[in-house]
Amino acid sequence: MSYGNGGYGSGFALIVVLFILLVIVGTSYFNY
Repeated sequence: MSYGNGGYGSGFALIVVLFILLVIVGTSYFNY
């Protein structure tokens, strides 16, 4: 975790969080 401390790790985490949020919203939208 402390490997990407220069900013790459936080950016990757942000992309992962956005992707998970998109998947959750997409699945809930398709379920409706």
